[in-house]
Amino acid sequence: MAGDSEQHPSAVSGALGRPFTEQVAFFRRKLGNQVPTRRWDDITGAAHDDAFMVAGAVKADMLSDLAAAVDKAIVEGRGIEEFRRDFRAIVKRHGWTGWAGEGSTGGEAWRVGVIYRTNSYTSYAAGRYAQLQAGKFPWWVYRHGGSLEPRPQHLSWDGIPLPPDHPFWKTHYPPSDWGCSCYVVGARSTRGIKRVGGVPGKSLPEGWNTRDPKTGAPPGIGKGWDYAPGASVSETVQAMARKVGAWEYQIAKAFMDSLPAETADALADSYRALPSTADNTRRYAAQVLEPKPDLPAPPARTLGRLRSDQARAIKAELGRSVDGFDFSLDPSAVGHVRGEHGDPVKEWRSNQRAVTIADFAQLPRIASAGELVRLPGKSDMGEDLFEQRLTIGNDTFVARWVARGRLRRTIALKTLFIEVEKRGPKPTS
Repeated sequence: MAGDSEQHPSAVSGALGRPFTEQVAFFRRKLGNQVPTRRWDDITGAAHDDAFMVAGAVKADMLSDLAAAVDKAIVEGRGIEEFRRDFRAIVKRHGWTGWAGEGSTGGEAWRVGVIYRTNSYTSYAAGRYAQLQAGKFPWWVYRHGGSLEPRPQHLSWDGIPLPPDHPFWKTHYPPSDWGCSCYVVGARSTRGIKRVGGVPGKSLPEGWNTRDPKTGAPPGIGKGWDYAPGASVSETVQAMARKVGAWEYQIAKAFMDSLPAETADALADSYRALPSTADNTRRYAAQVLEPKPDLPAPPARTLGRLRSDQARAIKAELGRSVDGFDFSLDPSAVGHVRGEHGDPVKEWRSNQRAVTIADFAQLPRIASAGELVRLPGKSDMGEDLFEQRLTIGNDTFVARWVARGRLRRTIALKTLFIEVEKRGPKPTS
């Protein structure tokens, strides 16, 4: 069952861009324990429920960048190609050498696939485990992932319905090996079993619970995979998920409060440093300014959580906590920037240049690097204003944000303009 990610339910969720609350809760819980490792089996079995690792990644800052890239892929439903670009940038930035797969296109593709699929599949499985437990389904049905090269044992388990307390699930709850795309669905009746693709009365093959001396696991289960991802933390994940609604924007922000501040801060900056975050921000602006009926812009786009030092600075100015707030962008801000700072002639007269769609890609960088300074007065909506400035070459980007706290708990972009050190010839239009 190796490598067919499009056959896995999480691939469907990713393609539609729909975050999965319990999956996100499980994965982000792990991020509080980022473990440097030399080998893939430095951590095994259920210990993975409490730790994030990438074999061979021993530098804390690089591990944080990798964690942010995987987190973004899971939480925002991003595809493997986007993750591949982020992976390449991280490897280059940190000068990482000696990693398994290095040195060839095929090797890189294999390693990227292993990191992406293993984290996607196990977090999906753990989230579903929590949902199955919370739903109190009397039957759990094993489903084969539909791989073009199926493992015979996994195919033999397809459609088998078993009660949730059956010992089979302790060792065979999928994924059960590298690239395994099998999954489990719940049912409440014989009719329900059939509806989800199960076969009522189908029994386990003989010898399913024996052990292969080569792997120490049952036949068909990979070495170190004889455990149920998420089972050891299911109740915790359920409790975390209950506190968050179904709005994708809120899910994208959720579950970071439980992490150590230093870890959450590093992840926030790592997220904003990803090439895909810059590209997604630019694309969001394009969705707003060049709308397509089949691809409407979401009501908000997160630019990552405030670091704790930024939250403290704002609290000192406002006298109220903004812990857990993020930087964000919404259609009204994008439209305001285009309307107020998109005309080349008007901007030239103010020693500025027009903001283009491409310039929105700099917002994540500004949010991390620019010092937040409170401005006098209020916005037209009576909101407190803050400014960040960041010089890049001849341009000084000036982002102005407003503090909002009732619904979104965010520092939202109000406007963006670009001052120039040297003004060029007057634009003709």
